[in-house]
Amino acid sequence: MGGQVSVDNVHVVVVGGGFGGTAAAQQLKSSGIPFTLIDLRDAFHHNVAALRASVKSGFAQQTFIPYFETFGESFLQGKVVRVDPVSQTVLLDGGKEVHYSHLILCTGTDGPFPGKYNIVSSYQTAIQQYEDIVKEVQAAGSVLVVGGGSTGVEMAAEIKTEYPDKKVILIHSHIALADPELLPCVRQQAKEVLLEKGVELILGQKVSKLSELELNVTHKDTEIKTDKDTEITADLVICCTGMKINSGAYSTNLNECLAENGSLKVNKYLQVEGFDNVYAVGDCANVKEPKLAYHARLHAGVAVTNITNSLMEKPLKSYEPGRVSMLLAMGHNDGVGQFSGVRLPRFLVTQGKSKDLLVWKSWKEMGQKAP
Repeated sequence: MGGQVSVDNVHVVVVGGGFGGTAAAQQLKSSGIPFTLIDLRDAFHHNVAALRASVKSGFAQQTFIPYFETFGESFLQGKVVRVDPVSQTVLLDGGKEVHYSHLILCTGTDGPFPGKYNIVSSYQTAIQQYEDIVKEVQAAGSVLVVGGGSTGVEMAAEIKTEYPDKKVILIHSHIALADPELLPCVRQQAKEVLLEKGVELILGQKVSKLSELELNVTHKDTEIKTDKDTEITADLVICCTGMKINSGAYSTNLNECLAENGSLKVNKYLQVEGFDNVYAVGDCANVKEPKLAYHARLHAGVAVTNITNSLMEKPLKSYEPGRVSMLLAMGHNDGVGQFSGVRLPRFLVTQGKSKDLLVWKSWKEMGQKAP
């Protein structure tokens, strides 16, 4: 395919090296299209396994895969602070400008550590921070997980699976757990698995003064109150709420294209409204479907295909969201989920995702060997 595409004056900039960004970069590389991948870190973070890396010592090093070994000089570490669609440049913190003919925005979501790790740093520093929180979890006799969405559910399950003797409490502002787009029977199954593992559930309540609590650091017998005056005592508090779209790179100059939540309005080709050479992929694309690594990779394939097709003056490819597929790892030995809107047996989810969290797949796709 690369031989048929004229790449004169073509330079694709990919902002964000998560699942969507790395998938786009890999396809551009194999197509022979010049590109630059820009990310805060110097390594791809297999974020799907971040929660296990925060409870199991030695696991974090398997979740960071260096970019340079895969992309060489086509990788640039830094923080994009502004996108200028008029001059077709992206500006990095520090003043460096990178010109693009086509732009793929894959800026993802941000949220509290350990679920997210979105800071400019080396992967060695990141690995150490995960090892540090493992020690905090090990030192705590009791852990409070705040937030019962999919991240909180998986976090509570990981802790209780790795340390069955610890007291684990999960507090959630709603009655139903996990992602609202999951089937009710799958959400109920997630609750049943947590109860089977011995997780204590406090549902329909919020932590009062959460911002005043020190997170991810063990303080014996910390007293916590809810908005309904329930008193909780825990040694360690881990927050799994407050996920938000990373819009800082584009919110100024693409302000008219923003949806209410900070994502970018896109057409059926995943082009940002009003710009046929700018694509949004993954969490920052305003597509009505769960924000998953699986979907980000699908988006990346459509975006790169459309850049290629536009260069060859071929028709563009549409992206059509399918029925919801989502797997929740409930520790290494259990899981719940659904595929194309159909609930899966727990053992299938365990085999398909929970056992190894698909870490091997990312190493293979990056063309490197896991440590």
